[in-house]
Amino acid sequence: MKQIILLLLPFLLSANFAFSTNQTKEVSILGSFDIEESFMYDPVMNQMKNSNVEIYKEEHFFQAMDDAYLFIPTVKNILAKNGIPPELLFIAMAESNFSTKAYSVKKASGLWQFMPQTARLYGLRVDKYVDERMDLIKSTEAASKYLNNLYAQFGKWYLAVIAYNCGSGKLSRAIQSANSDELSVLLDPEKTYIPKESRLYIRRVIALAMIGNDEQFLLKSEYEHLLNRANASSISTVKVPSGESLKRVSKLVGIPIAELKNLNRHLKQDFTPPYLSSYDIYIPYVKLSEFKQKYFEDKTNNIYKIHVVSKGDSLYSIGKKYSISHDLIKDFNALKASRLSLNQKLIIPLDNKANVKKMSSEFYYMVKKGDTLESISKEHRVSVQDIRVQNKLDGNSIKEGKKLKL
Repeated sequence: MKQIILLLLPFLLSANFAFSTNQTKEVSILGSFDIEESFMYDPVMNQMKNSNVEIYKEEHFFQAMDDAYLFIPTVKNILAKNGIPPELLFIAMAESNFSTKAYSVKKASGLWQFMPQTARLYGLRVDKYVDERMDLIKSTEAASKYLNNLYAQFGKWYLAVIAYNCGSGKLSRAIQSANSDELSVLLDPEKTYIPKESRLYIRRVIALAMIGNDEQFLLKSEYEHLLNRANASSISTVKVPSGESLKRVSKLVGIPIAELKNLNRHLKQDFTPPYLSSYDIYIPYVKLSEFKQKYFEDKTNNIYKIHVVSKGDSLYSIGKKYSISHDLIKDFNALKASRLSLNQKLIIPLDNKANVKKMSSEFYYMVKKGDTLESISKEHRVSVQDIRVQNKLDGNSIKEGKKLKL
């Protein structure tokens, strides 16, 4: 018997050490939320952490982590830069399951599930060309500002998380009604100071943070490689001109188009917005050197076709002809209605080389920053005088964004 005990002793000590280490880590995680150690024994939170309900099965949890493997380090770095505890990363998992394309019936969207109004309040563009709620970097910057504002208002991170779910106004009223901001008081199921959804939400975020930092759990799963996930950013931001096509970048740099689109879900079209002189897109960090070597601007991306409306034309049929959305044509031409007039001239933005073949000899060029009549003249082999005459220009001055007939 003594020999058996001696043989088992290392295993027992190892198991005890693992339990102690994990317990210490869980206490640390609670501290990151400004929550007392006693919350470790909250039965609802522990049921979430330990149960086998579908949403918390190993396969579901770690598959989501694995799918987000490429961009999680970037998101963590942004949170750290903005002074957000790393455990609050799991708000994104609770909100969207780490999916940039997540969309709710309430019209919240993206990794952090911003509503359109809140998104715009924090500087995110939501229009016909982009939805930056799906921009993993810009939306994380916005979420960091939002969380910091909530923390400044309430003074504790667990309150900021609750307010993220139910809104600062509702939480303020709950604290006033309870005459306390203690978590145990606010979670009272009978008093219902905060909605049931929010009572479960804060527990869910904590449970996810504990599972995601449980090394023993990781070691037992097929996703052990997540333990070695680098903290260095695996995403690079590169600047491309307006109208640049993701398909073209994909071919030039050798990035699978599916991977490129996955990193740039905020682009509603294949191309970057035409109303800005340049725009940031994201590529895998390992492709940055290749991008610098192989990428070059294609001037045809700045060409616009003039379409003269003929009998039977509609915005839909014209859009189909040029392989672009009829809404884009409407937007480019500032049309208030869809009705067209015979011989009406419409500007058609051409987003790829295939469409350029459909051009007649008459085309338009969108002036970019740094352009001069002389540089445009050389680029397109048209005399400066011809450009002046075609566009009724008196001098050499041209403004960025102006459309020149060539």
